[in-house]
Amino acid sequence: MTGAVARALSGFDFPKAIVDAALAAAESCRPAWLARDEHAMLVSAKVVRAFADAGLTDAHLQGTVGYGYHDFGREAYETLLAGLMGARRALARPQLTSGTQAIVACLDALAGRDATLCALTGRPYDTLRLALVDHPRSRWHGGRGYDEVPWAADGGVDEPAAARALARKPAIVFVQRSRGYAPRASASIDDIERLVSLVRRESPDSAIVVDNCYGEFVELREPGDLGVDASVGSLIKNPGGGMAPTGAYVAGSADVVERVAERLFAPGIGAGIGPSLDAMRWMFAGLHRAPKTVGESLKIMDFAAALFERLGYAVDPVAGGPRTDIIQAIRLGSRSAIERFAAGLQRMLPVNSRATPEPGPVPGYADPVIMAGGAFVTGSTIELSCDAPLREPFEVYLQGGMDCAHGVIAVTGAAAAAGPA
Repeated sequence: MTGAVARALSGFDFPKAIVDAALAAAESCRPAWLARDEHAMLVSAKVVRAFADAGLTDAHLQGTVGYGYHDFGREAYETLLAGLMGARRALARPQLTSGTQAIVACLDALAGRDATLCALTGRPYDTLRLALVDHPRSRWHGGRGYDEVPWAADGGVDEPAAARALARKPAIVFVQRSRGYAPRASASIDDIERLVSLVRRESPDSAIVVDNCYGEFVELREPGDLGVDASVGSLIKNPGGGMAPTGAYVAGSADVVERVAERLFAPGIGAGIGPSLDAMRWMFAGLHRAPKTVGESLKIMDFAAALFERLGYAVDPVAGGPRTDIIQAIRLGSRSAIERFAAGLQRMLPVNSRATPEPGPVPGYADPVIMAGGAFVTGSTIELSCDAPLREPFEVYLQGGMDCAHGVIAVTGAAAAAGPA
């Protein structure tokens, strides 16, 4: 393997010291990559069985236009996705264009008059907190009826703090699985299971909603398997397998999903409409291929962790460590290092490789954000990309990647541009 990597990297103008570090990192990743492949096989078996039982035909792939009445392909897809997410029912539509939109729709559908919301995994990522709390038209504007329980940087459930918050009997409990753009550990399925048990004991009437973005198919179990009321995610992240052109989903109990459908479309109409357009073929194909795609992404993240740790940077998680999402945090330590990293990664991406990433304002962020992305589906974060708010401690968040070979080359390019610590 090292010989193939050496030959692959020899075609680029990377410094010898960086190439040597990349070769050593790739060699050190062998055990981790084997474990990722074995795990992906187990997740794939679950997906293959679900497709085999679904009995799809060519007709399911055609899609609908107009109102989208009687879209049996859409119905079959939602049944498949619900089962794979451990849920009774799912709503997965092109009309939901982002995870944030789907989360807000879900929380709003569940929130009655003066409903309270408690975030048990700390501050939600910037754009979601804007939509929930900070925007003048957000439901919990100014923090009224809103509570947050801090999440430790190294992860884990602060049960005493969570129990105190749950003593106030919030109507809705929110759990964010991924780290977002914050120097904190992601929540594992085991962490979420402990939170679910705590909520059911301390505030059994609270609805539990999990932001599952970046986490699908990383572990064998999903939040729905733990009995949450709803899990929410984006189809241009993990479950779309890099093929879904747009969309997001809400998977949960039949009542919750119908309430979200009525919030999205109209009361009394609910999930009965929503044309799937030309998306069904690619949504099915992406879901079928998602476990392998996610496995490749995890291998790329292992390589990035191994390489940048060798170059003297702090990384989280470490190579081969437990992962519950497809995000790798690398603490580059300065604005200039982040800008160089983003430029080096962009050069190795398949679309817009000649572009130079520039920091700029992004709605919901107090600080400028720099991004590198060259995806075939615009904004797709299962395809390799990075984001970094330009603020202390100057971490860059690398995510996605659909094949390990491209990931190794592109991450080496980012390392060549950033240089050693």
